[in-house]
Order: sequence, then structure tokens, then C-alpha cells
Amino acid sequence: MLQWLKNIFGSSEAKPSLAKRVQEGAILIDVRTQGEYLSGSVNKAVNIPLDQLVAKSGRYSKETPLIVFCRSGMRSQQAKRVLEQLGYQNVYNGGGVRAVRNQLEE
Repeated sequence: MLQWLKNIFGSSEAKPSLAKRVQEGAILIDVRTQGEYLSGSVNKAVNIPLDQLVAKSGRYSKETPLIVFCRSGMRSQQAKRVLEQLGYQNVYNGGGVRAVRNQLEE
């Protein structure tokens, strides 16, 4: 059960900031629906809804760092797992759109 909570909320281990990852070339991927994305997202984020992720995953090299996020972090956790199963090596769950926006503004 503890691992399940860590998967959702992350662990307390020190991690590079999202802003640093973006500066180093990470791609921000909003996995919410197009309607959700159009209602407001993060600057420079691309929209690939979770249900289209497999079909559109070939847009990026498997070595490119990817930061996935959604409304709450649940869909982005699923997206992270899907991308890792497809062979992507540097996938990070940014969590919810507000959290990502706040971290990038710091």
C-alpha cells in the first residue's frame, strides 16, 4: 500500500526541478482532453490526450526527457507507465497542471 501512495504522490527523495528538466530539453506533455487543454495549460506544453498517446508517441525520440501532467496526476501516472512500456527512458510524472505551472514559475 505504501508503494501505491508513493506512485501517486511521489516520494520525498530529492529530484531535479521540473524547470531544470525543461531547461535541459524536456518536453511538457499535457495528457488531458483537448477541451481541458484549451481551457488553460502550461506555457510550451503540447497536448496529447491519454487515449491518443500510443498513436502519437513516435513524435519523440525514446531518449528525450518527457514530463507528463494532467488535472490531478492520475492520468499522467498512467501516461508515464504507457510510455515506459513503449521504451521511453526518461519519463517524469509532473502531476497536476497547477503543480506544474507553480513549479515552472518558481
